[in-house]
Amino acid sequence: MFKLSAIFAVTVLLAGCGSGTKPVDPINVSMAPYTGEVPGASLLVLKDGKAVVNRSYGLANLEDDDKVTPATNFRLASVSKQFTAAAILLLAEKGRLKLDDPVHRWLPSLPEADSTVTLRQLLDHTGGLVDYEDLIPPGTTDQVSDNDVLRMLSATSQTYFAPGTAYRYSNTGYVLLGLVVERASGYSLPLYLKQQIFQPLGMNHTLLYEKGGPKVDDRAYGYSEANGQWTRTDQSVTSATRGDGGIYSSVDDLAKWDAALYDNRLLSDASRQLAFSPHVKVTGEPYEASYGYGWRITGDTLWHSGESIGFRNVIVRWPKQHLTVILLSNRNDPEPYRTALEIAQPYLQ
Repeated sequence: MFKLSAIFAVTVLLAGCGSGTKPVDPINVSMAPYTGEVPGASLLVLKDGKAVVNRSYGLANLEDDDKVTPATNFRLASVSKQFTAAAILLLAEKGRLKLDDPVHRWLPSLPEADSTVTLRQLLDHTGGLVDYEDLIPPGTTDQVSDNDVLRMLSATSQTYFAPGTAYRYSNTGYVLLGLVVERASGYSLPLYLKQQIFQPLGMNHTLLYEKGGPKVDDRAYGYSEANGQWTRTDQSVTSATRGDGGIYSSVDDLAKWDAALYDNRLLSDASRQLAFSPHVKVTGEPYEASYGYGWRITGDTLWHSGESIGFRNVIVRWPKQHLTVILLSNRNDPEPYRTALEIAQPYLQ
C-alpha cells in the first residue's frame, strides 16, 4: 500500500508542477490508457453509499465509434462468480439445497471420483475438479456450453487432489454451481438470477447472456491489442459458459449490487458472513489473498477480478471504510486491480 500511495502522490505532484499550468487530475492520469479512440473503461468510486467518481473513457465499439458511458454493459467474466455464489446461498436460505450437499446429488452423471465433492468446496475452489478448459478437444471451434462441461467432466475420473485438501481456482466448479442452481430452483440460470437478484435490486440492465437469448443493451465489445492494432476479440470457445463468467453489467447497476452487500435486502447476515469469510488461503496466484464464496479477501478488502478474451474488470470493496472501486474495461490490457487500488488511496487516507 505504501508504494501505491507514494506513486499516487508523486503523480499528483508532478502533474501540478509548472507555473501557470492547470493541475492534472490524478484519476485521469491513472486512467490515461483508456482515453481516446481506443477500447475504454467505466470507473466508479462509491464512498458512504454515494458516487464520488463516475467516469467513462474510450469506446465501447470501435467499429461504430460508440463511446463508453456509465450505462455501458461489459462482460464481467469472473466477477460473475459472486452472483453465482449468491444464488447458491439464496437457495440454501430457502432450504432448496444444503452447502454440504455432494455435487453428485444434483449432477448424478459425474463420476465416482467426484462423489464426495460438496457445493461448499466448489464455492471456495477446494473441490479439486479438473479444469474443463484442459478437456476441450484440440481444434474445437464451436463454443463450449455448460452441458458440454458436464459431459466432459462425467467422462473423466481425473482430479487434482482430494476434495477439501487444497486450493485451485476452478472455473469448472462455478459452471457446475450454475447447473445446480437450475436443478435446485427449477428455473434456468438466467431467469433465476433475473428474478431473484437483478430485478429485486433494480439492476434492470444486467443479465446472464446466452446466444439466442435477450440481447445486451449498450453492449461493450472486447478487443485485444497486437502490434499496435486493436482487433475485436469479443468471444472465444469458452465464452458461452455461464456460472463462471457470463454476466453483463454496468457500473450503474453494480452500484446497486454493492449497496445490497451492506444489509439484508438480498442475503441474510449469515449468508453474507459466509461469502465474506476467508475459508482457504489462495495459492498459485500473484496476490496474497484468502477466498470466501465468490470473493477474494486481502486485509480489509473484499475483491474479485474478471478476465476473458477482450475484457479486464475488477471490483474492490473496503466495507469498514464504506468504500468501493469498480473498474470495467473492454480490452485485454492493462490489468485493472492495481489501478483500482491506486485510485482508492486518497479516500482511505
